Amino acid sequence: MPALPALPAPADTDAVVAWVAQHLGDLTWEGPDDVRPGGHRGGQTAADVALAGLDVSGYARTRSNVLPVERQGASRVSPYLTHGLLDLPTVWDAVGDAPSGDRRTYRDELLWQEYARHVYARIGPAMREPLRREPPHPDVDPDGDGRMACIDWVQERLEQDGWLVNQVRMWWASHWTVRHGRDWRDGEDHFYRHLLDGSRAADRLGWQWTIGAGTGKPYGFSRWQVEKRAPQLCRSCALSEACPIQDWPDADPGPTVEHAPVRIGHAAGAPGPGPDAPVLERDPSAVWLTPESMGDADPALEAHPDLPVVYVFDEPKLAELRWSGKRLVFLAETLADLATRRDVEVRRGVVGDELAGRSVAVTFAPVPWFTRRSADVDVAALHPWQWLERPTSQRLTSYSAWRKGVRR
Repeated sequence: MPALPALPAPADTDAVVAWVAQHLGDLTWEGPDDVRPGGHRGGQTAADVALAGLDVSGYARTRSNVLPVERQGASRVSPYLTHGLLDLPTVWDAVGDAPSGDRRTYRDELLWQEYARHVYARIGPAMREPLRREPPHPDVDPDGDGRMACIDWVQERLEQDGWLVNQVRMWWASHWTVRHGRDWRDGEDHFYRHLLDGSRAADRLGWQWTIGAGTGKPYGFSRWQVEKRAPQLCRSCALSEACPIQDWPDADPGPTVEHAPVRIGHAAGAPGPGPDAPVLERDPSAVWLTPESMGDADPALEAHPDLPVVYVFDEPKLAELRWSGKRLVFLAETLADLATRRDVEVRRGVVGDELAGRSVAVTFAPVPWFTRRSADVDVAALHPWQWLERPTSQRLTSYSAWRKGVRR
């Protein structure tokens, strides 16, 4: 297919939304008439502003605050981490001067993100299977709770903004599976469809941890968490006097999974070249940018400053995923921002077909999508992923065990 028309100016949100609606809207969850931006602006410029303003003082105390919004202590940089506009080593260093307790707590969250990437790189699609225990299967009516203000609020923020503090992500996951026994993979798919920081690695690990499939200890969501973190939701709820989640959910952890993928060392493929590995080097004619690594510090972009950049919206994959339009707006804003500094060509179609006849430089991404798509592309220069902790043969059966073995 021919290249898509040039993107509008990155600051013209309405024009970027219209561009997405016209050229990608048929692939979205909402359809072209309802494409909207989310709560974060995409692009390196926006990511740099977020990094410059990153202050995690008080993070350990306030990271789980929900309402009022101005008291939330979460850093809100996760969409930029997901798409490589910021990398974990850079953010790790950025909080080096924070108070020790806050620095330690925040860096532990960064290591959790890294651990999730290691697990996903190791086992790939098998991450859809329980990592340690079967999830709870309570015998309850999944639609018997009525319209609770807390759950309605979480769903509204998810679908409108595309971003949630971790506390309410846990509320939703626990309510979905621990209390009602719904398939956690359907809930995770819904998150991934809407979250601007949607990551199969982090989302799947987070869901498994919350519902007990990754730990054997399901997280129970009940009224007291809402009263503690967002009491105004309880006060405004029509079910306040007859709260369906007044008590803890009655759900026991499921049985141990005998052949869990992290226990048997199942591998989806190698985690790619490490930071010191030699780069496969011929003469690329363009830099191929992928959704995992779109920042100016992308190793392939930095190594080839004079080459044009090409990005392909993967039509078959997007048709399968049906991402919310706000996710595609975020990506389009990112590409529009990059186009103010580099020659950027945007295409839509089958990746291998759209890049046919080109030799490209690209940064390895530790996800199954990259392994599959790069096999159909003439990769002349493969640059290493920027790990916070370089993968080893260490067992990944639990975060706590992995954490003890890392250098940081």
